[in-house]
Amino acid sequence: MGYGNHALESYLYTIPERKVLQMTEKLRNSKVKDRSSKIIFEDPILCSQFLRGYVDIPILKDVKPEDIEDVTERFVHMFTEERNSDIVKKVHTKINDTPFFLISLIEHKSVVDYNVVMQILRYMVFIWEDYEKDMEKQRNGISRTKEFRYPPILPIIFYDGSDNWTAATRLQERILFSDMFVKYIPDYQCILVQLNDYSNEELLKKKEELSIVMLIDKLRNAVDYGGFAQKLSEEYLNEVTDKSPEYLLDIIAQVTEILLLKLNVPNEDVELFTERIKERKMGELLANFEAWDVQAIRREAREEFREEGLKEGLEQGLEQGLKEGIEEGIQKLVQAMRTVVNSQTSAKQQLMEQYDLSEEEAEKKVELYW
Repeated sequence: MGYGNHALESYLYTIPERKVLQMTEKLRNSKVKDRSSKIIFEDPILCSQFLRGYVDIPILKDVKPEDIEDVTERFVHMFTEERNSDIVKKVHTKINDTPFFLISLIEHKSVVDYNVVMQILRYMVFIWEDYEKDMEKQRNGISRTKEFRYPPILPIIFYDGSDNWTAATRLQERILFSDMFVKYIPDYQCILVQLNDYSNEELLKKKEELSIVMLIDKLRNAVDYGGFAQKLSEEYLNEVTDKSPEYLLDIIAQVTEILLLKLNVPNEDVELFTERIKERKMGELLANFEAWDVQAIRREAREEFREEGLKEGLEQGLEQGLKEGIEEGIQKLVQAMRTVVNSQTSAKQQLMEQYDLSEEEAEKKVELYW
């Protein structure tokens, strides 16, 4: 296949082999993690499960963890603080027994971002330029030859927000009068993986560690938790995690901790839950675990006060009684976000969403407990 094929085969990143202790330390101290997605997609086992089960590309149906190489650190300088959830993977595969690799660019979004297609285009061009420079170092002028080819890039948007995705997934949709100038405007299609498109039953059928994480990621309130707990049997969880390596259980535990804290689950229950995951005893815990939502309790109590005509006096008593527990929850959430995400912006956003704080109030809490 000429220079293009030889160039693709010779373009190799050298990443040191990660040991379990090194991975655990990296999970705790990394400064480029955004929520749980960075943790999930950095891991080759979970990432291979994602590419096989959620990205409808035939050549990825048999991808294995050993086929995936994380090259995010090579491009991390092009990501901003607000965009630090991006993951770049080099996936080794074959077509007609011909080995090659493609680049998987995974962009995680929890809210709809209407400029994501332009953002991803910048990343794609940067990755291709980096490839070209690397090939030019090996053979000067190779990129100007007829046979030279750039590696394919799969732009993937993983969206786990509560509302449906409404932003463009094609570049031309963001260009003015694109229908008139269609021949002259570059275009590409993003692969949208929307978590809400998958029912709990569909996720359960996959029987993989990632399916458990996805189910937990879908939790939005105490009612969601009730349905989650009813569907996950002890036998199912034991079957899925029986052969999972310990470091992978630690990843699932950390992701679970963030999501449960967002639901205002009491800290002692969160700690118990995550420890049970590490001990492979998650199933036996579900039968007796009850979700706890401080916001829901406050709303229910206020409604009762209105009905009894005692709203003002009793609300003051309620606020006083819950104040200490809420403050403890705020502190724990900030500390958890610092440990796993290490983004004050993300921590502030979570406080605003989970505790109905203003931006100024949330910023003060982050400064206090960071």
